[in-house]
Amino acid sequence: MKTVHAMIPPHALDAARRALERHAVLGMTVAEVLGPAGNGQRTIQRGQVVQDSFAPCLRLETIVHDELVDRVVDEIAAAVHPEGRLWVTPLDLVLRVRTGERGEDAV
Repeated sequence: MKTVHAMIPPHALDAARRALERHAVLGMTVAEVLGPAGNGQRTIQRGQVVQDSFAPCLRLETIVHDELVDRVVDEIAAAVHPEGRLWVTPLDLVLRVRTGERGEDAV
């Protein structure tokens, strides 16, 4: 199993969720975070123009079986194109604390 991480703009969440649902990936964690802002946003603070290098975005994380990783990544990338970043990390252990289940049974 692998963990798929995605940094996407807020407006792309529904498209990314539908892309995951097509592969029966229903569980995910979504958090509001600050991510890199292309050329930055200009705001005025205390009468001075400030260049902000971060912009609001969403971080989506989900656990995917190895055989589905490439398809899921491609689907999310197509759904949020041209914005967003995706990366995949190996997953050594999943533990469901309430039941004590481990590995794929815990997913």
